[in-house]
Amino acid sequence: MIRPALAALILAPALAGWPAGLSARAATVYVASQQGAQVTRIEAGAVAGHAAVAGAPAAVAAGGGLVFLSHPDGHAVTVADAATGTVLRRLPYRGQAFGLAASPDGKTLFVADWSGNRVDRLSAADGTVQASAETGRDPAHIVLDRAGRLFVADRESHRVSVFDTARMTRLATIPVGTAPFALALSPDARRLYVGNVRSNDLTVIDTEALEALATVPAGAMPYGIAVSPDGTRIFVTNQHAATVTVLDAGRLVIAATVGVGRYPEGIVIEGGRAYVANWFSDSVSVLDLATLKEVAQLPVAEGPRSLAIAASTGETPR
Repeated sequence: MIRPALAALILAPALAGWPAGLSARAATVYVASQQGAQVTRIEAGAVAGHAAVAGAPAAVAAGGGLVFLSHPDGHAVTVADAATGTVLRRLPYRGQAFGLAASPDGKTLFVADWSGNRVDRLSAADGTVQASAETGRDPAHIVLDRAGRLFVADRESHRVSVFDTARMTRLATIPVGTAPFALALSPDARRLYVGNVRSNDLTVIDTEALEALATVPAGAMPYGIAVSPDGTRIFVTNQHAATVTVLDAGRLVIAATVGVGRYPEGIVIEGGRAYVANWFSDSVSVLDLATLKEVAQLPVAEGPRSLAIAASTGETPR
């Protein structure tokens, strides 16, 4: 799942910053390229800048004007200023940091330890581990809701674990399909969508009852999920088909299939567009939400895997 790290880059400057004269605007998309050791900034459907990264970043998250990057093989998390691309600090991590989630103010970071079977709550200021909780096997992606609950895809335990982040105590474990990997909340946070990569389906979880409502087909190897701003459509990337499957969220049926690059993984939605990281094509597909067609493929560094959206806060990150 994780390509070999570029070990030599671990000693390089963690983030060189965006090109001079460029600064991020509101709701910017960030793309982490693992093999290319680079973060790309996309605005309004076009590439706006690149910044070098040390240590093969696997996942990217954002909050409080900050961008966070996990380095599974480098045992670290990089913290950068979203507006300038300047590295602020590199936080050593005791395990294999993979999935990330940040609090809205960017002060607290949640990290899934892929090999340690746990999730940690860290101070984003200095990396101090504030609390930990045991997960299932191979925790992958994680999402944080507005109520302060953390949802963890326990890939090899075939379940989703739910935690109260204030106490880091488990609230529930919910069986899903085979090998859950990606998670996405509906805009009202009442539904959690889970992509099960080996059973080729999508599980829908009621986040109030904390139980699965349905599991439906979602294409070949669903690896990334995003939900339209109005909550009516679910977009699922299909690694083995080089497509995005679009499901009707009300009827839970496939409404469309859109061709993208090879081995699509992460997906986010911003400004009437969906952005898809094509791991083997070294590109990001741009999909028009109105027509459900690919309108561009933006070249990025080798091995794009994860995307995140950061909105400008108007404050200086610390």
